Amino acid sequence: MLTLPPKVTQRAFERLSEIGANADGKALRIGVKGGGCSGFEYEIDLDEAKDNDLILEGSGQKVVIDSISLPFLSDATIDFTEELIGARFVIENPNASSSCGCGVSFSM
Repeated sequence: MLTLPPKVTQRAFERLSEIGANADGKALRIGVKGGGCSGFEYEIDLDEAKDNDLILEGSGQKVVIDSISLPFLSDATIDFTEELIGARFVIENPNASSSCGCGVSFSM
C-alpha cells in the first residue's frame, strides 16, 4: 500500500511562524494514539523533532510526525482554522471513516 505523506497548508506554517515555534527550537507534532470517542485520537503539540520523525518544512517552520502515526495520516491535510469556537490546528484525514464532532477523534 502506498503511503502518501500528509500535506501542511501555508496557513498552518504561517501560524507556527506567528507563535515563534522554530525560534524556540520546536516543531508542530502531529500524532495518533488509541482512544477518544471514535477509536483513535489526534495528538497535536509543540515538540522537538526526533530521529524517526517525518519532517515537513515550510516558511522556516517544521511539522513532525512519528513513524507509528504516519500510516494513519497518509494523504491528510494539516491546516489552521479560526472560527467562533476558537483557533486551532485541524486535520482533514481521508483515511477516517468517521470522526466525532470535536474533530480530535476518528475511526478507520
